[in-house]
This record gives sequence, structure tokens and C-alpha cells, in this order.
Amino acid sequence: MKKISLVVPVFYEEDCILQFIAEVKAAFAGLNGQYQYEFVFIDDGSKDRTTSLIKEEAAKDQQIKLVEFSYNHGKQWAVSAGIKYATGDYMIYMDPDLQDPPEEIHRFIEEIEKGYDLVFGIRREKKDSFINIMFSKIFWWVLEKFTGLKIPKGLAVMRIFNRKFADKFLAYPEQNRFIEGMFMHVGLKQTTIEITQRARFAGVSKFNFRRKMKLAFDAIFDFSELPLKQTVKFGFFMMFMAFLSLLTIVVLRLFFIDFQIGWPSIIITIIGATGILLYFMGVIAIYIGRIYKEVKGRPLFSIKELTNIHE
Repeated sequence: MKKISLVVPVFYEEDCILQFIAEVKAAFAGLNGQYQYEFVFIDDGSKDRTTSLIKEEAAKDQQIKLVEFSYNHGKQWAVSAGIKYATGDYMIYMDPDLQDPPEEIHRFIEEIEKGYDLVFGIRREKKDSFINIMFSKIFWWVLEKFTGLKIPKGLAVMRIFNRKFADKFLAYPEQNRFIEGMFMHVGLKQTTIEITQRARFAGVSKFNFRRKMKLAFDAIFDFSELPLKQTVKFGFFMMFMAFLSLLTIVVLRLFFIDFQIGWPSIIITIIGATGILLYFMGVIAIYIGRIYKEVKGRPLFSIKELTNIHE
């Protein structure tokens, strides 16, 4: 009998975690015992009752497992930890807010059983506020425009992948982690299915616009050399404009206008050139900083406690 691991990052989810567990169990009950399953929760430094509620359920059910981080690392690292500790033949990655409904689980299983390595969920319609929908559109536009990653439109969190895919994913050791880009880079045989998304069960999303744009810029610097290439192009453009300006001044001075070139133009040129240089140096410094982070080779995450998991 095949086993399915649910990889579920949690961060301040006390209002919905019990409902999530109940609905997932109901979804698997509807599969008539065809599959074994386990929950692999990864707590990313919650300070509310999230972990205590999960531990209460774990005391009653050994298939409910919990990885507690020592402090907040970020969702990208939480997902990586969940995949590491999951033991299933298939793994379903989803959030506990119930926007991606557990009743869709059987459709993901049916699709991956056709021989795929990864099945993405695609939202028919995003159930969220107008502002959050606009933020998401900007986020995905920035990613596609500046990284070149062919990420499916309307991508949901919910997806399923097999052990072969998980093992290849875990072979990626980088400290700077953008999960969507890594999933696309692993490749293998992929497909998508449409799912009907609900409104969030409780609370508000912690993945606000600021965090989304930070993730977008992380993705740009992790999966693209575009900022460096644009720096070179802009440098050539500025040199061309400088040459053209110099030529214009010489022609005007010799043939048309008798004028005195003064210090204001020199000061403006110096300030402008300094700003451009600092910008370019900043882009390069970001890449150097990320390289520095990689070469230190530190562990991806620090774990405080494991529940129902034996290493």
C-alpha cells in the first residue's frame, strides 16, 4: 500500500489547524483505506498555540508528526524540512488555511498515478481580497518578467510529487531557496489540474505584499543574471550618451553658440555618475553577499524538537 505524506508549513495557525486535520482525515476516509498517510507539520517559529495543538493531536495519532524550528527561518526552508522528514511514496504540499481544499486530494492522487512526477494545482479563481489579488498579479508578473521561469499561471500552493522528485529536490543544497523556481528546475514529468479554491478558513495571510516582493527579488537574484546583464547594458548606454553629449557641446561651441561651461554642469555630472556607480556596485554586492552565504555551507535550518519522528 502506498503512503502519502502531507507536507504542511505552519506559522501562527491556531485558529485553523484542528479543522485542517479533521478535513484531511475525512478526505482520506473517503478513499476507503487505499492509501496510508501521515501529516508532517513544520512549525516556523510560532508563538501562539499552534504547536501545542498539533502535539495534542500527535499524542493520539502517531501519524501526525511535527518539526519545530528553533526560530523563524521562512516558508521556503520549512517546505524543505518537511520534504526531508516525509516518508511517503507521494508528498502533498499544502497550507493549513484550507484555501486549497482537502477534498481535492483524491484528484491529485488520481493524476499522479497516471505516471507524472509532479502535479501542480491551478486556481480556477483566487478567493481573496481585491488588494491581495492585485499584489499576487504583480508578484507573478515580476517573477516571469525578470527570471524567465515558466511558472504556470494561477499557481496554487497545493501540489503532489513522488519520491523520485523529492530526492532530486533534496539534492539542491543552496542556502538561498526559492521553492517554485527549484521545482521548475528539477523538471521531470509535470502537469497541472484546476482546483476550486475557498476563502481562508480563519485569520489573515502572513504572506503580505512586502514578503511577496522580497521573495520575487530573491528569485531574480537566485535564478537570473539579468541585473548584472542590465548593468552592463546601462553602462554602455551611459558611455554612449556621454560621448554624444561631449560631441554636441563641441559642435555647439565651435559653430553655433559662444558660451562658458561652468561648474554646475560638472557637479551634476559627478553626482549623477556617483549615483550610477553606487547602484551598479550595489547590484554586484548583492550577488557577492549571496555567494558568501552559500560558501559558508551552514545547515539550512535549526531544529528545536521533533515529535513522532525518529531520525
